[in-house]
Amino acid sequence: METLLTSPVEELKLRKKEESGVIKFSENLLDAYQVLSKRIIDLVLSGLFLLFVASWLFPIIAILIKIDSPGPIFYKQLRDGQFNNKFLCFKFRTMVFNPEDEFKQATKNDSRVTRFGAFLRKTSIDELPQLINVLIGDMSIVGPRPHAVEMNLDCNRKYEKYNLRHLVKPGITGLAQAKGFRGEIKEDSDMIGRIKLDLFYIEKWGVWLDVKIIFWTIHGIIFKNSNAY
Repeated sequence: METLLTSPVEELKLRKKEESGVIKFSENLLDAYQVLSKRIIDLVLSGLFLLFVASWLFPIIAILIKIDSPGPIFYKQLRDGQFNNKFLCFKFRTMVFNPEDEFKQATKNDSRVTRFGAFLRKTSIDELPQLINVLIGDMSIVGPRPHAVEMNLDCNRKYEKYNLRHLVKPGITGLAQAKGFRGEIKEDSDMIGRIKLDLFYIEKWGVWLDVKIIFWTIHGIIFKNSNAY
């Protein structure tokens, strides 16, 4: 499989030299204390949710998925995480099971989406199994959204600074998603907007920013979810 030429950290160092400090990322998400504090928050929140909510909610969702269409309950896809380390990202299956369509991006009124799957996607409930990824340590609750390996290779060739998103753990939600960049990528501006917000998050991260992003995400799911399909 084709690999990225440099790691995000190496790319960051190169860009700092080439651009004379134009990119001024703080090292807070690479600092041991900050990494530990974010990890503790992730473990506490994901653990509490999985114990007290997922323990009864996930079985109900699993039954409804099975009733709606044949196939597995979970959808697993290989994605790039921090430092481009590969991991299996979990979601509830929302489409008619067809392994050949694994890497085809969902579009509006996509015929592959099941009836119950449409509800899961609209409410973003399909993303909740990624709390397992958080517990394992592959992801964080808040961070740049992880993309499929093939998509990352393509975007890294097309978009400047794209690979810098992988300096940190990917998230279930991120600043880009909280600000409306969700769903299908129709134009280059959609991806460019996400990259800018992801890099802003990496530079400005703090616990309070994470709290605000979670709040904005919930608000967006309830009131501004037209891009969720």
